Parts: sequence; structure tokens; C-alpha cells
Amino acid sequence: MIKAGITINSIKEGVKALSGKAVTVKLNLGRNKFVTFPAVVNGVYPSLFTVSPNDKSFLGKTAYSYSEILCGRVKIHEKLKTVKAERE
Repeated sequence: MIKAGITINSIKEGVKALSGKAVTVKLNLGRNKFVTFPAVVNGVYPSLFTVSPNDKSFLGKTAYSYSEILCGRVKIHEKLKTVKAERE
């Protein structure tokens, strides 16, 4: 379902900001099947973007269109770095 207030241009800017960063990609494969994997956004083009999966067992598609994010088939979130506090 397309979300109101979100445009392709705003999605392009969001993906462009994630270029070169570690992200978590969640794919909706249909029929309640989801795949989540760590990746790096490595290519941002006018009609699609590419990601390089860090998971060696993942053999899926690594190029996605911006409309797949708009429709909810692909979700991308920046990986947050966790900092472990050293005990004194």
C-alpha cells in the first residue's frame, strides 16, 4: 500500500544519504515471507539503487527500484553502531 505524503523524490534523497553506509534490508516476499539481511548501499542511480549483502548465504536480488520502497516491498534502515562501555 502506498503511503500518503511520501514521494519518490523523498525516497531518492533518503537512499542517497545512506550511500556507502551499513544498512539492514528487509524484503517482503509475499505470503508472510520476509528476508532480513545486513548490507551496504553501494550504487544510487536515477531509477534504482544497489546494495551489497554482507551475508554470504544470501543469493537474492541486490538492485531495487525506489517504487519498491514506496509500496512497502523493501525497507531499509541504517545500522546503529553499538558502543560497549569499558568497565573500570
